[in-house]
Amino acid sequence: MMTRIALAAATSLGVASPALAAGEVFFSLRNTDFIVLLGFIVFIAVLIYFKVPGLLGKMLDDRAAGIQSELDEARALREEAQTLLASYERKQREVQEQADRIVAKAREDAEANKAQALADLDKSIERRLAAAEDQIASAEQSAIKDVRDRAIAVAVAAARDVVAQKMGKADKGKLIDAAIDEVGRKLH
Repeated sequence: MMTRIALAAATSLGVASPALAAGEVFFSLRNTDFIVLLGFIVFIAVLIYFKVPGLLGKMLDDRAAGIQSELDEARALREEAQTLLASYERKQREVQEQADRIVAKAREDAEANKAQALADLDKSIERRLAAAEDQIASAEQSAIKDVRDRAIAVAVAAARDVVAQKMGKADKGKLIDAAIDEVGRKLH
C-alpha cells in the first residue's frame, strides 16, 4: 500500500507543472503547489495508516446489510399481510355464505309458517261453518217444533169449538178432558 503512495507521489512530482514552465523550482517549500501536493499525500497516508478506507467499507457493508435485513423484514411483513388479507377475505365469504343460508332458511320458514297459517285458517273456517250449520239446523228444528206446537194448539182449540157446538154439556166436558189429556201426553 505504501509503495502505491510512493509511486503516486513520484509520478506527480515528475509531471510538469505550470511552476516549472515559469522557471521556478517545484521542490521548494515556497512553491504552494508543492506544499498542497505534500499535504494531500500526507492526508492520504494518514487515512491509509488509520485504515479509514477499510472502516468506511465496513460501515458501508454494515449499512447495506442493515438495509437488506430491513428489506427482508418488509418482504416478510408484506407476505404476512397478504396471508392475513386472504384469510379475512375467506372468512368474509364464509360469513356471507352463512348469512345467505340464514336468510334462505328464514324465507323457507316464513313460507312454511304462511302455509301452516293458511291451513289453520281453513280448518277454523270449516269449524265455524260446521258450527253455524249446526246452529241453523237446531234453529230449524226449534222452529218446526214451535210451528207443530202452535198447530196442535190451534187444532185443539178448533176441535174444542166444533165439539162444543155439537155435543151436550156433559159429553163435551168428558170429551174435552180426554182430548186434553191425550194431547198433553203426546206433547211431553
